[in-house]
Amino acid sequence: QVQLAESGGGLVQAGGSLRLSCVVSGRTMSSLSMGWFRQALGKEREFVAAISFSGSGSSYGDAVKGRFTISRDNAKNTMYLQMINVKPEDSAVYYCAASTLYYGGRWSEQNVNYWGKGLLVTVSS
Repeated sequence: QVQLAESGGGLVQAGGSLRLSCVVSGRTMSSLSMGWFRQALGKEREFVAAISFSGSGSSYGDAVKGRFTISRDNAKNTMYLQMINVKPEDSAVYYCAASTLYYGGRWSEQNVNYWGKGLLVTVSS
């Protein structure tokens, strides 16, 4: 049973930074491509970023490009999302996602095989 566990969320001021982590258990993370989605209150879930099995390839949603960086450490079975210059509109529940295939570019929810439970990020203005 693959499980994804997010951590690192919380309250941050606009312009600040935050790092989210996602630990994979039940399967070797190097066999999964990984990603992040987010869902703001009253909005649909949207793609944030994705990274290939080895970390050699990555993609980002337009809203976060240039501010967020996705990375992974397969030895630690952990993926990260470094967020800088955060904005109030980045406030959302952030979900860790994993796929047995790698999709370059923007992911859709249909690309995802496994989901984390999500964690809340709140950016104050």
